[in-house]
Amino acid sequence: MAGILRRDIRWAELNPVRGHEQAGLRPVLILSHDIFNERSGTVIAMVITSQSQRAGFPITLELKTTDLPKQSWAKISQIRTLSIDRIGKLVSKVSPEELTQVIEGLNEIIA
Repeated sequence: MAGILRRDIRWAELNPVRGHEQAGLRPVLILSHDIFNERSGTVIAMVITSQSQRAGFPITLELKTTDLPKQSWAKISQIRTLSIDRIGKLVSKVSPEELTQVIEGLNEIIA
């Protein structure tokens, strides 16, 4: 598989899960830096959904990336560390500006 890069949107197998975690095969946004992804065997990723979201920023952020097949939202409250074995095919990439917005939303939740 080609390198897993920050800003990638890739398919990931999220099962097994518990409680309110997002489940199944779904797209995720890679947040971790390229060197971390390459050397750690894991990535830090955020779940993406195509289900209309009632919650707004900072909990979710509508993605404007035009090559996604459906209108999509980054679920900023749903981040996970995943083994690279769970990561699949590249779907798209977010812009640097969208990544900055996602990280700002995450900071609002945890800071």
